[in-house]
Amino acid sequence: MPGAAAARRQQAEQLAAKLPPLLVAAERVASIVAQGVHGRRRRGTGETFWEYRRYQPGEETTRIDWRQSARSQHLFIRENEWEAAESVWLWHDASPSMGYRSDLATVEKGERATLLLLALAVLLVRGGEHVALLGEDERPGSGNAALNRMVARLERHAAADASLPRAEVLPRYAQVVLIGDFLSPLDDIQAMVKHYVARGVKGHLLQVIDPAEETLPFVGRTRFEGLEGEGDTLIGRPETLRGEYTARFAAHRQALGDLLRAAGWSFAVHHTDQPAQAALLSLYVAMAAQTRT
Repeated sequence: MPGAAAARRQQAEQLAAKLPPLLVAAERVASIVAQGVHGRRRRGTGETFWEYRRYQPGEETTRIDWRQSARSQHLFIRENEWEAAESVWLWHDASPSMGYRSDLATVEKGERATLLLLALAVLLVRGGEHVALLGEDERPGSGNAALNRMVARLERHAAADASLPRAEVLPRYAQVVLIGDFLSPLDDIQAMVKHYVARGVKGHLLQVIDPAEETLPFVGRTRFEGLEGEGDTLIGRPETLRGEYTARFAAHRQALGDLLRAAGWSFAVHHTDQPAQAALLSLYVAMAAQTRT
C-alpha cells in the first residue's frame, strides 16, 4: 500500500477508535456499539439473483458462470443479493469544488469527506457489515481486505468531475451514505434521491461545508476563483451581498433537508472547522436509528 494511502488508513482508524466513547455518552447507543452498527453479524451470499458482472483478474475461477460466459467473448460472474446482511454503499464528492479551503478551516472539504468515508467504513466493517464504494462496480466486502481495496480505489480515483453519484442498481436492503457539499441544483439532487427511493434503498446524506461558504466573511475588494470552470469574479464590496447570499444559502439547505426528510433519508451538516468525530457520530447514530425504524 502506498505511503499516503497507509497514512490515510491509519488516520481514519484513529478517528474511528475515538467514536465508541462518544457513543457511550449518547443515549441508547452503547447497546448498538456492542452489537455492531445495526446489530447484524450474520453473513451470507443469498440465493436471489442480482446481476452478472465481468470477471476480474485474481478472482477465483470457481465463481465464473460458464453458461453466461459462453454467450460472450468475456467471462462473467453471477452475483446474488446479500440476504443475511445489509450492504452499505459509500460515496464522497471528489469534484474540484471539494478542493476549497478558506482561512477559517484547517482542511479542504475533499480531505475531510475522504477521511469520514474511510472512518465510517472502518466502523461498519468492525460491526460485521459489508461495504463497497458506490460507482466502482464491485460487490460489498468485509474485513481488512475490503478496507484495503477501498483505500486503493480512493487513491487511484482521487479526483472526479461529477458532483453527484451516478444512478446505480443496488440490491434489496441496501443503504447509501453520500458525503459532499451538495451545492448542485436541487432538481438534480431530487432526481438522484428518487432513483434510489424507488428501489427501496435507504439513504444518509452528509453535507460538508467550509464555514466561509456559509457566512461569506470577506470584506473589501475580493476575487473569487471558480474551481470548476466558472471563471473568476471580482467583487468590490462582497460584504454588501452577505445578507442576500446567506439567505439563499440557508434556503438551499432548508429545501435540501425537506427533500431528504420526505424521502425518509437522514441529513446532517458538517463544517470543516469542526472536529471530524462529531460528523462521524451523527452518521453512525442516524444509520442505527433508521435501521430500528
